[in-house]
Amino acid sequence: VLFQLNIAFPSNGTQKCIEVDEELKLRPFYDKRMSHELPVDFLGDEWKGSSCYRPRRKGERRRKSVRGCIVDSNLSVLNLVVVRKGENDIPGLTDVSIPRRLGPKRASKIRKLFNLSKKDNVCQFVVRKPVPAKEGKKERSKAPKIQRLTTPLRLQRRRRRHALKRQRIETRRKTQEEYAKLLAQRRKQARDERAERKRSRSHSLRESKGQTDKSAS
Repeated sequence: VLFQLNIAFPSNGTQKCIEVDEELKLRPFYDKRMSHELPVDFLGDEWKGSSCYRPRRKGERRRKSVRGCIVDSNLSVLNLVVVRKGENDIPGLTDVSIPRRLGPKRASKIRKLFNLSKKDNVCQFVVRKPVPAKEGKKERSKAPKIQRLTTPLRLQRRRRRHALKRQRIETRRKTQEEYAKLLAQRRKQARDERAERKRSRSHSLRESKGQTDKSAS
């Protein structure tokens, strides 16, 4: 059985792919699920004390599982990550370190990396990437666009949004006050009309009663 183990060591940014053709070495991986941690001493003396796990858990930006989450002999490649380094260095994995090719883009992460305050200019601390110069031209470098950067234009737009919100609140308050006044006025007018009708009805009843009494006498 030819089985490949793709092992990564994130601390150094290294990755190594080894081929295993012995069934006994593969058996400890079988029936394991995603995010399970297991010692890999059985791979050899250089792996003694190391611990690996399958990194494809929900929420991690890694390659998705294709055939479910249980390991068996039908797989051809298994992705692993070293979470605890062993006693010995593994050639090509833990004995070398590859620097990060790109720096952070987000403003808050740049501040965290260089321990900056909010008053410091983040643009001066962007990690630039040198570009190979062509013949007869000067050397130049590239820099990423900083994301989530608080600029004067952004602050201006925020002030405008807040001003519009306050204006809408004030307009709504005035409209509600005017509506309440109009409603009170109409209710008072309706009460006055009812009272006037009641007075006129009682007056007409008194007049009709007086005329009836005169005719009877």
